[in-house]
Amino acid sequence: MAVQRVGDTERAHPTPPEGLKSRDRILWAASTMLSEGAGAALSVRAVAERAGVSTGSLRHHFPTQRALMDAMLKVVFDLVLPEAGFRDTTIPPRDRLLGCVQGLLVPPDSTLGAREAWLTVHERYIASEPTQAMRAEYQAMQSEVNRRVEECLNVLVEEGALPAGDTTRRARFLLTLANGVAIEQVLPSEDAHIATELDMLRTGVDLVLDNRI
Repeated sequence: MAVQRVGDTERAHPTPPEGLKSRDRILWAASTMLSEGAGAALSVRAVAERAGVSTGSLRHHFPTQRALMDAMLKVVFDLVLPEAGFRDTTIPPRDRLLGCVQGLLVPPDSTLGAREAWLTVHERYIASEPTQAMRAEYQAMQSEVNRRVEECLNVLVEEGALPAGDTTRRARFLLTLANGVAIEQVLPSEDAHIATELDMLRTGVDLVLDNRI
């Protein structure tokens, strides 16, 4: 592991898995850094150093920072919101849309708990005034999430499972609902979180499918 000295302390950074080509090392480094606290800014120099490649190599694969961000986010969201699943007609439309929204939340059995995930987001984007780079980073994530939820909705419209309508508005409603549930996950409630959260998501999905949103 690489070690970075911060003041009088040392912090070990993970190193890329063996056998990855330079492009994949860069994507691995960027996605790893994104999961860390606010101090892990995704600058070209920092990502290249974590990946163990030159800045020239990084620029060869990703000419702009947005190109790097978009490619990295595609890798990340292909794991949690795979677009192939949106078109799997063996799964009922309601379950596909519910799965899409649930994919935005930290699963109950995740090694990274909901509280830790929320604290990371808070530290990175809320606790202090975000830099222009941080704003662009967050906006890129939101854009990719919006695109995937809208894609799921558009597939259901194509199949006739959902009436044609304002897909952007529907996606925004579902994302706002998911954000609210994400906050509920970390609050010290006496309710059975998992059952309550799933019920709220189902209600939101039903409202969309019934064309009431």
